[in-house]
Amino acid sequence: MGTTASKGSGLGGAGSGVLFGGLTAAVSLTAIGKAWAACDIGVNASANNLTLLFLTPLLWIAAAVPWTALYRTLGRRHRGAAPAAGLAFSLWFTWLAVTRLGMPDDHPASFCPDNVPPWWPGFLPA
Repeated sequence: MGTTASKGSGLGGAGSGVLFGGLTAAVSLTAIGKAWAACDIGVNASANNLTLLFLTPLLWIAAAVPWTALYRTLGRRHRGAAPAAGLAFSLWFTWLAVTRLGMPDDHPASFCPDNVPPWWPGFLPA
């Protein structure tokens, strides 16, 4: 029996955007928080957490919209290409968010040389 529910197994455009955009935002915010803590950026931990709480929906939306667009456009013709492109986007977005928000250039580099935390991989540009 062919039903429309069995035809669409897996996540759709909006579902993938919400799920993978949320995961991308969570990883980005965790890395930003760890970078701030390692390099002593910000006033104190509670102020940093409040800032990260404010950034959560913004990063989630910024990551979810491209995932949704990829699944609705690229996913129609090439089902395997949409997740691959989404994964590439998520990696790029996480790198961009962490290097721009987590490692500000205008902060004095008292704990971290060039405001790059010691745990940051050397093969990734900061």
